Amino acid sequence: MSEINLLDSYPKTARDYDKRAREKTQEIIKLAKQFSRDFFDGDRRCGYGGYKYDGRWRTVVKLIKNFYHLPDNAAILDIGCAKGFMLHDFKELMPQATVAGIDVSEYAIENAMASVKPFLKIASAEKLPYPDKSFDLVISINSIHNLSLERLKISLREIQRVCRGNSYITIDAWRNEQERVNLFKWVLTAETMMHVDEWKKLFAEVGYSGDYWWFIAD
Repeated sequence: MSEINLLDSYPKTARDYDKRAREKTQEIIKLAKQFSRDFFDGDRRCGYGGYKYDGRWRTVVKLIKNFYHLPDNAAILDIGCAKGFMLHDFKELMPQATVAGIDVSEYAIENAMASVKPFLKIASAEKLPYPDKSFDLVISINSIHNLSLERLKISLREIQRVCRGNSYITIDAWRNEQERVNLFKWVLTAETMMHVDEWKKLFAEVGYSGDYWWFIAD
């Protein structure tokens, strides 16, 4: 288990935390947590403001493949896959790979990229619809923190169950008070957010042995 940033090449987004805090209402939070059109392709206040493929995962998946020494025919699961952009880039890089993705969003799966849509399912992270030790790599980027604490613990155990090799997750966290304040101003959907040290204690508690990194509102 290691703390490592494998998303360093992913484009950074400028965030106006105070503007988000002013605009955020209970109605907007409710819309965002439906993970439907409003969240992905609606107003920016509700989420992405237009979730479209632009190839930004290409450098990330290449780094991940090299870091984990994945064979060309590796089996890869993306938890919280949305429209399948990252899995598409894995298949472009590794045509022989077996890819799978799950997401709670019917909208995202219905509007997924055609190249990977057959491999995606509507499901939640605390009940992965796969046998034990199915995947060489399980990934979850900014997703499982949308679960309540107890459901999140189950999801981490599920990741351990279906993984036969490596796992990598990123989650909402903070290292100091300013990052905590910024994070609470920004987030719309997260149910579980903690100091990085508390996350590490949680990993030990549930027996999560994979790698991890943070979404930090700095």
